[in-house]
Amino acid sequence: MKIALGLSGGVDSTICAMLLKEAGHEVIGITMRKWSAASGILSADKRGCFGPSEPQALKAAKETAARLGIAHYEIDLEKEFKAEILSYYRQSYAAGLTPNPCVFCNQKIKFGALLKSALNSGINFDRFATGHYARTSYNEELGRWQLFKAKDANKDQSYFLSGLKQEQLALSLFPLGELLKTEIKAYAEARGFAYLIKKKESQNFLESYDNSPLFEANDAHPGYFIDKNGKILGEHKGLIHYTVGQRKGLGLKGFPEAQYVIRLDNDTNNILVGNESELYSDKLRAININWLSIPAPGESFACRAKIRLAQEPEACNITPLPDGSSLVRFDKPISAITPGQIVAFYKEDMVLGMGEISR
Repeated sequence: MKIALGLSGGVDSTICAMLLKEAGHEVIGITMRKWSAASGILSADKRGCFGPSEPQALKAAKETAARLGIAHYEIDLEKEFKAEILSYYRQSYAAGLTPNPCVFCNQKIKFGALLKSALNSGINFDRFATGHYARTSYNEELGRWQLFKAKDANKDQSYFLSGLKQEQLALSLFPLGELLKTEIKAYAEARGFAYLIKKKESQNFLESYDNSPLFEANDAHPGYFIDKNGKILGEHKGLIHYTVGQRKGLGLKGFPEAQYVIRLDNDTNNILVGNESELYSDKLRAININWLSIPAPGESFACRAKIRLAQEPEACNITPLPDGSSLVRFDKPISAITPGQIVAFYKEDMVLGMGEISR
C-alpha cells in the first residue's frame, strides 16, 4: 500500500514512517507550508505549529525523509490556512468567542486541503497517516468508521480529531494509537533516532506569541467589566483580549476574592466578572454538531463529554433539539464552559462526535 504521511521531522511522525515501512508499505512524506512573514507573526514559541520557526521545521522534515529513504513533498497551503483558520481565529475572538483552531485545522487543512492539494499535484496514495495518538476501526453493522481514544491516555489526541468527517476517517491511519509514548521513545533509541526524543514536541496552534497582527484595528472595542448586578467595576481593552475563566491581566483590584471572567457579552461589549464559584454550570448548548462514530441520535441519551483537552470526560445527558443543536446537561457542574470551544462526546473510549459550545 502507498501511504502518505504527515511528516514533521519529530519523533512521532518519524516513528510512524519506520513502522509503516517495516510493515511493507511504500511511504511518502508530505509537509505543509502555511506561514510567511506577511502574516505579521514574527515571533512565537518554537513549539507552536504556526510562526517563524516553520522553515526550521520544514528543513527537519526534509532531512528526516532523506535519512529514512522516502520521498518528501512540501505543499503550499498559506492561502488556505489564512482563509480557513486565521480568519476563523480572528472572527471568533472579535465576536467574544474563544476559538479552537486545532480541531478545525485538522478537519479543513491537515485532513482536507493538504490531501486535496497533494492529489492535485500528482502525488498519489492509498491512505493518509499521521502521528496523532488515536485509534480507528470499522463497524460493519453501522457501516461507519469509528474513532477511539489512544492506548496512552496521557497522549490521547482524539479530542482534536473529533471534527473529522467519515470520508476523512476512512482514509486515515494512526500507527501510534496502540503504543505508549515510552515504547515510542525506546523504539527511536533502538534505531538511532534518540536525538529526536530531546526535541520539544509541537504544541497547539500558537503557544506564546503576540497575536495582534492577526487582528484588524476595529476588532478591539474597549468596554466595561461588570458584576452580576450590572455594576461597572472597571474598563477592559476589548473582548479579543479575554476568555472565560481568565483571572490574570484583568487589572481589577480591591476585591476580597480573585475575580474571573464569567462571560463575554458581544451584544453589550461588557465582560461579566465574578468569584470562582460563578464559573460553574451544569449545562451547555452545542451547535454545528458533527456525529462521527454514530448516526445522529433522535432522542436523549447518556454519555460522557469533555470541554477541553486536559479534562476527563464527565457524565452527561444529551438531548437533540429541533434546530439540530443539542442540550448537554452534566451530572455535576463544570468550570469555565467557554463559548466557541469544542465539546467532544464519548462512550467509553469511542468518540461519538463533537459540537461547538454556543452562548
